Amino acid sequence: MSSQESEYNGFFPATRMRRLRYHSGVRRLVQETVIRPERLIWPVFVRSGQGVRTPIASMPGQFQLSLDEFVKEVREAEQLGLGGVILFGIPDTKDAVGSDAMCESGIICQAIRAAKDVVGKDFLIISDVCFCEYTDHGHCGVLKQNYAGQWDVDNDATLENLTRQTLAQARAGVDMVAPSGMMDGMIGAIRRGFDANGFSELPIMSYSVKYASAFYGPFRDAAESAPQFGDRRSYQMDPLAAAEQALREVELDLAEGADMIMVKPALPYLDIIHQVHDRYPGVPLAAYNVSGEYSMTKAAALNGWIDEKRIVLESLGSIVRAGAGIILTYWAKDVARWMA
Repeated sequence: MSSQESEYNGFFPATRMRRLRYHSGVRRLVQETVIRPERLIWPVFVRSGQGVRTPIASMPGQFQLSLDEFVKEVREAEQLGLGGVILFGIPDTKDAVGSDAMCESGIICQAIRAAKDVVGKDFLIISDVCFCEYTDHGHCGVLKQNYAGQWDVDNDATLENLTRQTLAQARAGVDMVAPSGMMDGMIGAIRRGFDANGFSELPIMSYSVKYASAFYGPFRDAAESAPQFGDRRSYQMDPLAAAEQALREVELDLAEGADMIMVKPALPYLDIIHQVHDRYPGVPLAAYNVSGEYSMTKAAALNGWIDEKRIVLESLGSIVRAGAGIILTYWAKDVARWMA
């Protein structure tokens, strides 16, 4: 046996892996990781007014939309074959408890009704469920002073308001709610509220694993939701926490009645996505490709440093490969166009 045969253990040249790569049709045929538009959810920021299409400076290509502009966009999202949209409302007025979020005439309920009037029954209208966009202090619920005399979110008082918020959205016709505030017991409270009020069929996609991440910065500009003091580390997860904490959060939410699970952000936590997928293989798993991930790529693309399309598809592919079957991404419409 020659040294070359020994080096390749006798497989080469009979085995050539490049045979599966030489032709674009062969590459498509053997692809295992597939990004499907119907598995993409597009996040949208909605506010009052007419003809409003305010560019979000830190998120090039994204806008705050008035309802008339929003319905145009949601029609296009349906035509592109996306799985749905997730709504974030920006109210005209804010207060200490986020009253607009619990009001059936509030901006988010208006957006739900407007969307349901223009799309078919198969296109999902999902509401983000939280209070940070609606409170004047920018935190995710009712505030109280804790044992150290510092202001913090009152977990249990916030649960009552989350129930009111989701019932208002259910009455407006929402197809799914996505609680994102990381309050202990939030899924159970919402589930009980739905079941007691005739909405037992409504699914809950829980932001079960949501980290106190620096990747949310541009979103806070878009939703006008930056906290006026402190941060959210007392309720969102520590980025350096043990992975087992994430798995416990998922386990608790499933026990309380969550139907789908989300990990946020996506790219810095591919390992967590993979572990959640492996631990709960039968549970639909989503990942949020968040604003910071979007804005960094956009900035590099606008400077000509990277190929945006290739970077985006590669990034989303890694999220799918990690185990997420559903992706929330600001590129949803772009991806659908690229794949048409």
